[in-house]
Amino acid sequence: MLDDLRREFPALLTRVSGKRLAYLDAAATSLMPRAVIEAVSHAAMYGNPGRGVHALAEAATVAIAEARAEVARAINARPADIVFTSGATAAINLVAQTMSLATGDVVIASELEHHSNLLPWQRLCAERGARLVLAPVHANGIDRERLFALLDERVKLVAIAHVSNVLGTVAPIAELAARAHAVGARLLVDGAQAIAHLAVDVDALGCDFYAFSGHKVYGPPGVGVLWGRGELLAAMPPWQLGGGMVLDDEAPRYRDPPERFEAGTPNTPGIVGLAAALRWLRSLDRAAIAAGEASVHAQLIDAITGAGGTILGRPTLAVVAFTLGRYHPHDVATIADGEGVALRSGHHCAAPIHRRFGVDASTRASVACYSGTDDVAQLARALAKVREVLG
Repeated sequence: MLDDLRREFPALLTRVSGKRLAYLDAAATSLMPRAVIEAVSHAAMYGNPGRGVHALAEAATVAIAEARAEVARAINARPADIVFTSGATAAINLVAQTMSLATGDVVIASELEHHSNLLPWQRLCAERGARLVLAPVHANGIDRERLFALLDERVKLVAIAHVSNVLGTVAPIAELAARAHAVGARLLVDGAQAIAHLAVDVDALGCDFYAFSGHKVYGPPGVGVLWGRGELLAAMPPWQLGGGMVLDDEAPRYRDPPERFEAGTPNTPGIVGLAAALRWLRSLDRAAIAAGEASVHAQLIDAITGAGGTILGRPTLAVVAFTLGRYHPHDVATIADGEGVALRSGHHCAAPIHRRFGVDASTRASVACYSGTDDVAQLARALAKVREVLG
């Protein structure tokens, strides 16, 4: 099964310093299968959607409508509640820039958030005289009880990552949604790291907004999704203004969601590619994929600890962030690259959680459906090489 999957990914044929590629950086960007590459290439020949009656414009219009339906199906939502954006970052900023917030209001995020789910709330609170509170984190992820204790009638929004891109922990979204709603707060979920690994059902989760990016789920970069509850989207003002989202420019009167939030020419190849990625993923045996990823993830933990690495937190899904003695994470990743192993180094756009664990940066390995035992073995050899080179 793994060999069949790998044949779908042309990038895995890449040779790095004469060695096979062990791509362990899916948490930053997952590779694209042939089905997605072909869909993107074909969509590049379309015209401008919604802007003409000729054949190529009509083809683009139909393709985007079909893509919206495919995305909705993937997360158990209505197509009308799917807003296409340039990524999870833009999706979260859309909510932040259209949110009503006043002096004394509170927004809750957490110490493990990606900067995309932290900086928008920092600025919004500073501009409106509101307060941003970061829920504390321990080795197992968000401290549930301390987070729940922060919830009261002053809280207007809770913004939480479904899966941490550093700790590899899963947040209790459904329980958090119920607790947030009990005090009148909304819940926004950053699903960028979850969408490729978990079965996402926004109705079952009970959240109010869910954001994710195409390039984390075997799709192309430059495209993402904001799902929002229909009644909330309908009450939100437009974020960006331009062509395609206005009915009358004199009043003005804006179109209903989702078009209200999609001003300008859309990224048709990206949107079509995202839909193709979700369709391709749906064609797989998701239970078997999840079991394979879990096995490789556990092997990564063993290999890293066996090499003397210190793992941040207690990861349970997809990612393993670690430090290796006194060696700088950039040096570790650079030497690993010379051994054909693709890793991420730095603070992974999540500086607060690194400060929480007393480090400035870490090296991160992350898995995808094409990850295997041979990748883990190659990583182990690369970490041995680090010690050999750096002494």
